[in-house]
Amino acid sequence: MTGDLNIWKLVVDASLIVQFVLGLLLIASVSSWAVILRKRSLVRRARAEADSFERHFWSGGDLVALHKAIEAKGESSGGMESIFESGFREFGRLRQQSGIASAQILEGAQRAMRVAQFKEIDRLEHNLAMLATVGSISPYVGLFGTVWGIMAAFTSLGNVQQVTLAMVAPGIAEALIATAAGLFAAIPAVVGYNRFADQVSRLELRYNTFMEEFATILQRHVQPHLQAQRAG
Repeated sequence: MTGDLNIWKLVVDASLIVQFVLGLLLIASVSSWAVILRKRSLVRRARAEADSFERHFWSGGDLVALHKAIEAKGESSGGMESIFESGFREFGRLRQQSGIASAQILEGAQRAMRVAQFKEIDRLEHNLAMLATVGSISPYVGLFGTVWGIMAAFTSLGNVQQVTLAMVAPGIAEALIATAAGLFAAIPAVVGYNRFADQVSRLELRYNTFMEEFATILQRHVQPHLQAQRAG
């Protein structure tokens, strides 16, 4: 408890510039933790929804019934479900139009799935750049506060005939708090960015794999449509 009080006293006694730096780092730290907690929940929910949808998709049920069930909800939950819903809806719309080649039908469905995937990845990656920014610049902001505090400490001793460690130590301690605050803000942001960037990349790989597998299934459905066109 005494240590906490001493740290608080050092912050209060620091120069205005150092206090301003500490305030900026506090805001950056709080903001990055808010993003980390929100992103943790978002990525975890996206993984759970992908697992749930894949179980339903590969259970052998009717794709038309699955699509109708998603439409009945009024809105897909996002992720893999949104990719399926976009691709299957575009596939059905193009099949109903006459004079469209099977390759164009399949290409249109794949394009719709890619658009849905891009939107989902963009949603998952939102604010990751902020974590990267906090992680990269916070140590330098803290170092600036430290350098400024040390300069101020030595400048205040300019007219002193004999300088002792006891006279210099408080000012240096006040300045070094800025470096500690910079590291305190940077480390969680860097860890959070690396962790979530990896998890989003893994989800993107799952989406890509599903899109390829679903495109293969749609291609098999295109063959009867092509045969009907030739018969007509």
